[in-house]
Amino acid sequence: MVDAQGRLEQAAPGRRYRSIVAEAAREVLGLDPARADAVAATVGDWPPYPDSSIALARLAGVAPLVALTNSDRDQGVVVRAALGPGVPWAHWLCAEDTGLYKPDPRVWDASVAATGVPAGPGWWHVSAYADYDLDEARRHGLTTVYVERPHRRPGVATHVVPDLAALADLLTEGLRAPNL
Repeated sequence: MVDAQGRLEQAAPGRRYRSIVAEAAREVLGLDPARADAVAATVGDWPPYPDSSIALARLAGVAPLVALTNSDRDQGVVVRAALGPGVPWAHWLCAEDTGLYKPDPRVWDASVAATGVPAGPGWWHVSAYADYDLDEARRHGLTTVYVERPHRRPGVATHVVPDLAALADLLTEGLRAPNL
């Protein structure tokens, strides 16, 4: 699914994410259009991992939180609500805002423009997709953190953690994110 979605995202930047998920579900899983649309309609409604809300709130005490996602604005609203008011996002940038999908290198340029923070090692990019997300982030000079979620895609990263709670521990009890 991820590879099909990635191909579809790059083929049509700006296309709604749910439309991409539906097409990938038809292509990869062989779902009929109505069933694929029903699956795509649930995107954003999936519950966050149990560690996410508390860990993100802890991380926000160390550095501003910026979401850089291939989703849509409406999904961002649902996800932020599920994470709760204790997670203060400095920025939420989605493909609908940038008109681009990761791993397009211009996504990171758009983030720099939106946040005013130059790309560099003080910016930590966290993802379960080392091949898709972290490779390009590393090319931009960012510190990369690979989270070993069940849906993960392994690859090279500066740090590897089993979940966001471990990342919060790393930053609050050990390392500190430089230059933030």
